[in-house]
Amino acid sequence: MHVQATRVRTQQAVISGASPGLEERQPVDVVLASDVHGAFAWGVLDRLLDEPGFAFGTITASGFVGVEAAVLVYGLGLGGRRGARTAVANFWRRISHASMLAADRTDLLRSILEQSIDIEQIRNGRCPVKLCILAVNARTDALKTFTGDQLSISAIVAAAAVPFLFPGVEIDGDSYWGDGDVSALTPAPSAEACHRLIIAGQPPTRQASCADRQPGTDCAMTCTQVHTIYDVQRRAGASLLLRPWIDWGELTDMRDRGRQRAGDWLLAGLLDVKDRPAIDCERRYI
Repeated sequence: MHVQATRVRTQQAVISGASPGLEERQPVDVVLASDVHGAFAWGVLDRLLDEPGFAFGTITASGFVGVEAAVLVYGLGLGGRRGARTAVANFWRRISHASMLAADRTDLLRSILEQSIDIEQIRNGRCPVKLCILAVNARTDALKTFTGDQLSISAIVAAAAVPFLFPGVEIDGDSYWGDGDVSALTPAPSAEACHRLIIAGQPPTRQASCADRQPGTDCAMTCTQVHTIYDVQRRAGASLLLRPWIDWGELTDMRDRGRQRAGDWLLAGLLDVKDRPAIDCERRYI
């Protein structure tokens, strides 16, 4: 426990040297889908942090990337953009090194997460970005969103637990695990955001109609524009933490691919599009 506490203080010292705060821009709500490889998501997020005109609104995540999202939000709150990049990079170094150990993966992930974040920093109202973690009740299959005071290390670890392959994580007398379906979310954006960005492993296949549009009528409100960045080279395979080892070179290759995809998306200038025809409401991905 003494060693673990020392590592947390070291991490905070590194991040505290970064430039705090985000530029005042209209935020974009970000959704990290459970099917995206964490290293690809790392690259996308890393590139977005480089972009002065991009600000994070609410971040919603399920699966292993929920852990990554928690580290990102913690870094943003403690040291701004540079702090977030440092926190996420350090997290992946820990994952790469520790994954070679023959240990219980759930306990290993919990230990790495405790070294990487201070959950109270994320829970308090002063955190600049709201975090929502999705997990599934192992008994009822009901999707639950953990946010605010409900956020905990256990909730984040539960989101990363692969159903039927890892045991559920007990929270308030119920058992939870991951693979929450972001397509089951009601498309309700934060008050400030007019864009939602989904980072996924493959193109979205499920669609939902705009909640504010009645059949035969125009949209009653300005709809949130939904964008998707997905991995065109996604490979089928086991979940990240099921592999016996994780090569650093392979991780950084996937990170760089994510950076490239995010750079292409930013270059397209889709955030500059203010309005779209109301009929597009019927075809928006969630």
